[in-house]
Amino acid sequence: MQSVLTDRELLEKLADEVELNLGRHIAAAAGWQPHDYVPWDDGRNFAFLGGTDWEPGQSELGEVAKLALTVSVLIADNLPSYHRELGKYLRIGPWWRWVGRWTAEENRHEIMIRNYLMVTRSVDPVELERTRMAHMTTGFRRPAMHLLDVLAACAFEESAAAIRHRNTAALAENPLVTTIAERLAADDELQSVFFANLVAAALDLAPDQAARAIADRIADFRVPEVTLADGRNSTDVLAEAGIYDPRREGELVFAPLLERWNIFSRTDFGEAGESARAELARLRR
Repeated sequence: MQSVLTDRELLEKLADEVELNLGRHIAAAAGWQPHDYVPWDDGRNFAFLGGTDWEPGQSELGEVAKLALTVSVLIADNLPSYHRELGKYLRIGPWWRWVGRWTAEENRHEIMIRNYLMVTRSVDPVELERTRMAHMTTGFRRPAMHLLDVLAACAFEESAAAIRHRNTAALAENPLVTTIAERLAADDELQSVFFANLVAAALDLAPDQAARAIADRIADFRVPEVTLADGRNSTDVLAEAGIYDPRREGELVFAPLLERWNIFSRTDFGEAGESARAELARLRR
């Protein structure tokens, strides 16, 4: 029977792996600048500064691209909530340095998308701000989780975000939107690798606990959602548009990570791990 490790023990035992993967992440991450992706020459003042306020005819983006970028910027805008939720579990040593790095990267995404949307007048800035205020006021809070649950959930969430952005790029809306979406997807994929590597290390350290966390987080997985100005749910709308469909999560989000972790070929599970693996086998059918 495997020993059950506390979160504090896991934090300590995985600290070296965090340090190693943080170094790998920083070395692999592109040193891109958000201002490089904004066509500043397209910008002009709004009425408050003597210019012209936004009108629908000013937007040259299709509805699907506008929706996808709006959802991305609103999710990124809620960064303080995500930072708080992640930081309350990871407040020591290299863990905390990773939280800082991850937060800075996500904030860079928000800066780039918002500036692009404002300069190109792709969306109604007043409506976007009203929606942002409502979204931020509601905030985001996870249910109480153990460390391994947090790591598994983040691996899945970043993988899902990468899929959403890759599909936004595939719209081929215009060369700059494609480039922006591909840049976001590349960052999401790299962040997912960081979390996935820690889950892999946890599986070697505490196989049954890690398997249980993976199964539980798949069972209740939900991507971050935004209630749009017209009352629609972003998950439903993005699914209809072919940007991200929760019905394909098993195939596109979960299966690649389960394969990466060798879930169905491992030989180190005890009774609890085998039970979790059986649940995962049913979920992938």
